[in-house]
Amino acid sequence: MTDEATIDDSPHVVLITGPSGAGRSTAVNALEDSGYEVIDNLPMHLLPRLLEGDPPAKPLALGIDARNRDFSTDGLMAMIERLRSNPLVALDVLFLDCSDDVLLRRFSETRRRHPLAPSATPRDGIEIERQLLIPIRGTADILIDTTEMSPHDLRADIERLMGAQDSTSLSVTVQSFSYKRGLPRGLDLAFDCRFLRNPHWEAELRRLDGRNAAVADYIRGDPRFEEVMERLSGLAVLLLPAYQAEGKSHLSIGFGCTGGQHRSVAMTEMLAATLADVGWQVSKRHRELERRNQSTPEKQGGSA
Repeated sequence: MTDEATIDDSPHVVLITGPSGAGRSTAVNALEDSGYEVIDNLPMHLLPRLLEGDPPAKPLALGIDARNRDFSTDGLMAMIERLRSNPLVALDVLFLDCSDDVLLRRFSETRRRHPLAPSATPRDGIEIERQLLIPIRGTADILIDTTEMSPHDLRADIERLMGAQDSTSLSVTVQSFSYKRGLPRGLDLAFDCRFLRNPHWEAELRRLDGRNAAVADYIRGDPRFEEVMERLSGLAVLLLPAYQAEGKSHLSIGFGCTGGQHRSVAMTEMLAATLADVGWQVSKRHRELERRNQSTPEKQGGSA
């Protein structure tokens, strides 16, 4: 049997790792709910045995981190390479990351000790673990930064990315943000739309956001909008197959404006709709609206 023949029937295996507190348990639970067979904290020396024999009937999710009994960076890297070279396994390494400050806050809120520094401070444990995981982060197929995510956000991203994913799919996230708070982590492509006319200066639009039909129409009225949107959409449609051909599993596109409420939100909504219309698996996020707990467009008097 050739490699080409076996790859089509290869079981999908997702290896989930990342620093403690970054959301591994949430990801594991989300995959289990999506139909994966889940094994968490499996001793690494048992992994080859698990994949011997008949392939599993369902896709498999394996949770592994520095708390595993026989964990070592070199050992896990060698295991990943071994699995990737096996034509009978379709492997994705899912790495969940998070900023140190947010990890510290999460440990403080739960009053947990860090598993790698039980008699020291959580910051010490975070630093130790981060150094151990640097090479593994670099080899990840899918990287999700949970710094600004709630457990609900992470679960939704996991279900979207992995719930119905095959080994060759590419999922896309389009998100809006404010330049005042910096670029979101993990962006692949970022576009500045502060050149478009700003609904903030219109009294009747100021309290609305870019999901609202009136705001979107105002932005479309900018004489530069039509050509810019056409070129950006064309660029995205052109590039996505190329990223997919290179084996990329996820692409993150961001639109930024001054406040992250009007122009970037409208552009995100429009590009996401365009990509979905041509068949791409797309999700969208509005960072500043999520932070401010904005009302839904329906409550604002109409949806874009």
